[in-house]
Amino acid sequence: MACSCSAPEPKTPAPGFRKALWIALWVNLAMFLVEGVASLQSGSVALMADAIDFFGDSANYLLSLSVLGMGMLWRGRAAMVKGLTMALFGIVVWSRAVWVLQSGVAPEPLTMGLVGLLALAANVGVAVILFRFRDGDSDMRSVWLCSRNDAIGNLAVMAAALGVFGTGSAWPDLIVAAIMGTLAISAGISVVRHARSDIETARRDARLQTSES
Repeated sequence: MACSCSAPEPKTPAPGFRKALWIALWVNLAMFLVEGVASLQSGSVALMADAIDFFGDSANYLLSLSVLGMGMLWRGRAAMVKGLTMALFGIVVWSRAVWVLQSGVAPEPLTMGLVGLLALAANVGVAVILFRFRDGDSDMRSVWLCSRNDAIGNLAVMAAALGVFGTGSAWPDLIVAAIMGTLAISAGISVVRHARSDIETARRDARLQTSES
């Protein structure tokens, strides 16, 4: 999952990347609303976590659009913000899971499963659109990681729904929420490291250009 190297600086945004970002933005906003309502109705922490993640991704896509076409330094800074946001999301999910653990109330599995299936279809579509941009700079990679994590999270939510249905316990929901939180923290750390590399490269190139002029 972690990126071990930094991609070279593209002179212009990859063809089609801007359009892909706009599609991803609107899909994520729509699913945030759907899952937000469903999480309140079902009482699912995993579904709530996925809804928050949809909202966070929407903000991240908007941030990517705002710096698209700027230099590596600004895209690296945008990726840094997104990486920190992803990690923070994971911490919030863990905190919510621990809090709900105290109540022990099991969520409603049918809503979890149906909405999870809808969210999976949405995220797989977005992931397919963004797949060819996964090896770009830190900003492009952060966008890809968001869509990939969402698809994995939706599968996990559906698995949790089956677990809750079969056991009548809240534990499957809480375990999946914890996994989603851990995945977000891991991806956030990966993006932050890649962003730092891009920022350092951009600053070094700027110093070289200044010394040569």
